[in-house]
Amino acid sequence: MQHDVSWRTHLTLALLALVYIFSYIDRQVVAILIEPIKSEFGASDTHMGLLSGLAFGLLYATLGVPVGKLADKYNRRNIVAVCCAMWSLATLACGMAAQFWQLVLARMSVAIGEAGGMAPSISMVSDLYPKQRRSLAISLFMMGPHFGVLIGLALGGWIAQQYGWRATFVFFGAPGLLLALLLWLLAPEPQRGRFDAAAPAPVSASSESLARQVTRLLALPAFRNLALACGIAGVAGYGYAVWAPSFLVRSYGLSIAQAGLLFGVASGVGAVAGALFSGWLCDRLVQRDIRWQLGLPLAGVAISLPLALGFFLWPGEGQWMLGGLRIPHTMVFALGFGFFASWWPSLSYSAISHMVDASERSVAAALLNFFITLFGVGAGPLVTGMLSDWLTPLHGPEALRYALLCAMSLLLLTLLFMALAIEPYRHRVSRLGGLAPTAS
Repeated sequence: MQHDVSWRTHLTLALLALVYIFSYIDRQVVAILIEPIKSEFGASDTHMGLLSGLAFGLLYATLGVPVGKLADKYNRRNIVAVCCAMWSLATLACGMAAQFWQLVLARMSVAIGEAGGMAPSISMVSDLYPKQRRSLAISLFMMGPHFGVLIGLALGGWIAQQYGWRATFVFFGAPGLLLALLLWLLAPEPQRGRFDAAAPAPVSASSESLARQVTRLLALPAFRNLALACGIAGVAGYGYAVWAPSFLVRSYGLSIAQAGLLFGVASGVGAVAGALFSGWLCDRLVQRDIRWQLGLPLAGVAISLPLALGFFLWPGEGQWMLGGLRIPHTMVFALGFGFFASWWPSLSYSAISHMVDASERSVAAALLNFFITLFGVGAGPLVTGMLSDWLTPLHGPEALRYALLCAMSLLLLTLLFMALAIEPYRHRVSRLGGLAPTAS
């Protein structure tokens, strides 16, 4: 029966998740390499914010939506596999850069490849599993960033310290070529919309121009408010993810290997557990009230904000010793932040999959990703780096601490826009034949 979920379904999900893990490692590993790259090229925090943020985010965000349009018409599996090979080769090129501008160009090439990975994958996962299991399935896929942080920072810091920062790019770029081949050979392309209602979409997305389609999606209050909420959360989240290891180096005197290990393990373990828990819980809560699809990520952001403040403000004297490893007490807050901050990304993408027709899920996911990437990846690290440079005359090595505090305060706006999206989301999903009736 065509609607059966088989071992091939789970294999496809596993391969897509592995591709996304290495996508995020290749994207995020620069965070643990900031200090040695700065030292070699004589770059400022603003320059490093440009390298880790805007140079990547601008191309990634701009190209993602057109590639999403192609993925809604053509074979999504092939698009993801080709793009995976492209960004892996570009990551290898980062390790061969002899000058800073060459490294910037290589990072931009990574962005070009990765622009075609995420949205087609979300569309595929949405067609692999029925609606009642979709939040958990997408949460499993969305563990890619969390494992990427765990592996990229913990292992990347050790590689950089032992063999140099260039070797780190080479080590993480090569496996993507093998994964691209395995995805192409072993993962089938799922039938579009096979678990959705048979009623035709009110608008034929395939015959609609991209500009008109984007305008129509942004006219939906639920989509627009959720996209703004996620974009603002991305500024705080990516600023935090890129600069927190450097904060531990500067404010706690840790080596890059120690900072990468502690932050990678705390954030990665917390986020993996949080993503799994929130996906499992959401699939159950929405059967009673579909508003939980956005209410749960809103709760996660609300709880994560004070934990982030605790991470940056907790006094630095207290620590545990594990063998020769010094563990500052503040890492408990990083663990908690990782758990609750992981709720909003996967549940937001799942929400998007429910509020559009199967024929335009790639474009919808790419459009949400546009907001997260342009604001988050593009502006988050750059703005945080600029604030750090601006505050350095006042606070010296502690300037980065206060720059990160300013970035995290933006989560208050995320709470506002996410709250504004909840009721329009309920109306939209109910109109399309939603998950379950709203509880009285």
